[in-house]
Amino acid sequence: MSDDTEAVADQLVVISDRLADLALARLRIASESVRAGETPDPALAAEEKRITRARRAVEKAAQLLGGPSLTSASGSASINGP
Repeated sequence: MSDDTEAVADQLVVISDRLADLALARLRIASESVRAGETPDPALAAEEKRITRARRAVEKAAQLLGGPSLTSASGSASINGP
């Protein structure tokens, strides 16, 4: 793998982690409203799903560029599983 593709793969991993953080933030907001006895905002749930789909696409791109053993910046296992 060239240094250029490795650098892009590394950037994609960082982006994937950021998208995961955004999706978790949406889930926390929905969870807080349920705990407060409110109905969660359906638009919030739809946004979380959209962000998660984007994260998966970015992870797939990072794996294609970085190879099957690429791990995320947070140290998780390869994209396809543990």
